[in-house]
Amino acid sequence: MEKNVLITGAAKRIGAECAHTLHDQGCNVLLHYKSSKQEAGQLCNEFNQKRLGSAKLVQGNLLNMQELEAVAQVANSSWGGLDVLINNASLFYPTPLANMTEDQWDDLLGSNLKAPFFLAKALSDSLAKRQGCIVNIVDIHAERGLPGYPVYSIAKAGLVAMTKILAKELGPTIRVNAIAPGAILWPENGLSEQDKGEILQRVPLARCGSPQDIAKAVLYLVRDADYVTGQILTVDGGRTLFY
Repeated sequence: MEKNVLITGAAKRIGAECAHTLHDQGCNVLLHYKSSKQEAGQLCNEFNQKRLGSAKLVQGNLLNMQELEAVAQVANSSWGGLDVLINNASLFYPTPLANMTEDQWDDLLGSNLKAPFFLAKALSDSLAKRQGCIVNIVDIHAERGLPGYPVYSIAKAGLVAMTKILAKELGPTIRVNAIAPGAILWPENGLSEQDKGEILQRVPLARCGSPQDIAKAVLYLVRDADYVTGQILTVDGGRTLFY
């Protein structure tokens, strides 16, 4: 599968696993990062040792429109054009309603909704020429909201809505889908064992998922889902059945 892929937030966690999976399938990968230069560089070197010239780095703060446009320009000019955009980069932190700020609103809406939208816009011509696709990483909490995280939940709900409207706006030449992870990786700021246990009690498969579960879903939407667009693929071990 020779496709040219831009993955935002590709240095760690789900983004890095998606990069591994798609590169293993023969894709060229453009690894976007904001501040994780060392991790992104190591990943890029690893890929290029396997297949020379198959990976590139691009740095940018996607909240800055000039830097976002620069990232898009690199993607449009790498390997002859872009086939796949994976909007993975995301900020996640609590914003209790009583003391949240406008800066937090702009931060979370910017990273989780505004940046994916304007990247899709900037890359749409290249994607259309190559009959490409967009995969947005959303969240099961987009549907009902995560208590204590209202702005994040609103932003992800917006990304779900964006997925559906862009599938209409960009079809038939570009497919647009999303993946909604459940309990895949615990937040980097940590959860208590009690909190983790309470979450897993509501998961029919009774275990936490892995980044590879998301990467395999991305691979399906990129490689095998030619007649799928505007869909949200939930990968949560059944958690939303007992939300």
